[in-house]
Amino acid sequence: MSEHLKMPELSRQTLVIIGACIAAIVVVFLGAFVATKDGVRAGTMVDGINLGGLSEAQAIAVVEETLGATSTKKFEVVSDDQAVELRPAAAGIVLNAQATVDQGMARGFNPFTVITDLIGSREIEPVIDVDPVALADQVASIAETFDVLPTEPVLTVMAKNISLSKGTEGVTVDQEQLAQTLVAAVLEPRVPIEAPVTTAPPRVSEEVALAAEKLAQNAVANPVRVSVDGVNITIEPNVIARALSFSQQGSQLSPELDGAILHASIANELKGAEKPGRDATFKIVKGSPVVVPSVVGTGVSDANLATSVLGVLDNPDPNRSVVVPVGSRDPALTTEAAQRLGITEKISSFTQQFQYAAYRVTNIGQAAEYVNGTLLLPGETFSMNDTIKERTVKNGYTVGTIIGPGGVFEDALGGGVSAATTAVWTAAFFAGMEKTDTRAHSLYISRYQPGLEATVAWGIFDMKFTNDTSNAVFITTKMTNSSMKVTFWGTKQFDEITAEFGERTNIREPQRVVNRTKKCKPQAGIPGFTITVDRVFKNDGEVVEREPMTTVYRAGPEIVCKKPKKDKPVDEITGETFDNTVDPDVAPASSPSASSKPEKTQN
Repeated sequence: MSEHLKMPELSRQTLVIIGACIAAIVVVFLGAFVATKDGVRAGTMVDGINLGGLSEAQAIAVVEETLGATSTKKFEVVSDDQAVELRPAAAGIVLNAQATVDQGMARGFNPFTVITDLIGSREIEPVIDVDPVALADQVASIAETFDVLPTEPVLTVMAKNISLSKGTEGVTVDQEQLAQTLVAAVLEPRVPIEAPVTTAPPRVSEEVALAAEKLAQNAVANPVRVSVDGVNITIEPNVIARALSFSQQGSQLSPELDGAILHASIANELKGAEKPGRDATFKIVKGSPVVVPSVVGTGVSDANLATSVLGVLDNPDPNRSVVVPVGSRDPALTTEAAQRLGITEKISSFTQQFQYAAYRVTNIGQAAEYVNGTLLLPGETFSMNDTIKERTVKNGYTVGTIIGPGGVFEDALGGGVSAATTAVWTAAFFAGMEKTDTRAHSLYISRYQPGLEATVAWGIFDMKFTNDTSNAVFITTKMTNSSMKVTFWGTKQFDEITAEFGERTNIREPQRVVNRTKKCKPQAGIPGFTITVDRVFKNDGEVVEREPMTTVYRAGPEIVCKKPKKDKPVDEITGETFDNTVDPDVAPASSPSASSKPEKTQN
């Protein structure tokens, strides 16, 4: 029978001692736990700041007063000689004091942690909240300021000169790296932060650009011979130079030829082989626009001619001959394309009245003829000067009255075309066209609606508006001896567009000017004033948009003619005496700060 080992029995005294020790440890632990359970644990440090023993509210206040004060200071981001200031909060970089302090408030029953809190220290990290969307937005804005786009090579071809402008490198901000730098620097002392940039080379290399330049030189070195249906024609180098251009296609400079220029240069020689076509247009039948069908012509298409000639431009002479077939010459605007332009109804109409004068009928009528039949596609801008051409005898204009320097009326070619300009702009106003560049007369002329009129001066300023709708507009005009009517046809974008005229304010009285020259013409004074006209857009009877337009009219001088005085100075050239004082600095009314060039508006 085996013997069992027996553990020695502990005496009652030993058990009492062991129990007392355990109780003592528990008491110490509980005391330590109680000592550290309120507020931030002792020894807690954040970025060198001691938070131990502080209450939660006290600790948050300390963090906000110290780290928080630093975290809200502006960044300065620099690149070369530019600098951008940025508030961290605007970039979504914010110190979270509550979350930072919470790390020092954590509790547990781990005896080692409890004792360590009493005798040791622990470092916690500041909590930085980052809004990635706000940060990306601000960094992108900084990059927009500092980024320098590379300059691509530009090849310009002229008859006697081929000019190659070489490309240059650009710089691009590394936005991801900059964002990381800003977040990392939010609690650091503020010093300028250098924006991280990388170079951005042009897409078109110098080698490619030089090759394109060589091609251009070859292209204009010799003529190209074209054979069409047995007719041999030569396209001269100067024509090729006018038609040739280079556009960037990815990393290449690609040559392009304007077939219309090439065709125009040989059109007379092609008359026997071609039959002209006709573009589609519109006419008004019983108050509605109707498409006038296009007609396809026969002959050499511009595209075929350009492609054929382009194929031999790099060849040396005499290998520069092409045969181009006779085919269809499509109209620029086909019937089908015209039908899709959305020209279906009248969208506005305006009639400008004027007092009969032979010069007005001639000049306004000529302008109306140029405007009539204008087709303005979506996104296109109408230019009055381009449309009615320079006011010369060759272009159909005669001498009429205009506003000259100092607001004094005088005679010049084209006088009166501002009535046509006003008629077109006002119709465009009620058609909802976008105002691009319109200027009222410097002086108010009573036949016009104040603030809703426009003028032009060749080579000085224009009247422009843009068709910002999704459909084309077709413009027609109708003349009488005392009026010009302008109508816009298309598709209405609004049920109604009206004009609301404000009060005339800032009234300015005319200056009295005494003129003692023999050419003096008396003139009544015209008060100046400021007026705002609202363009009001309505749908279903409700106002959906309101666009204010403010015009400032200067006062026109009262001209009083008097006989010359003997004691007045005599003009050495004309022999006249004078003492008139005329302000030469007359700008258009809607642009009171315009250039000091004398205004000559064709009223």
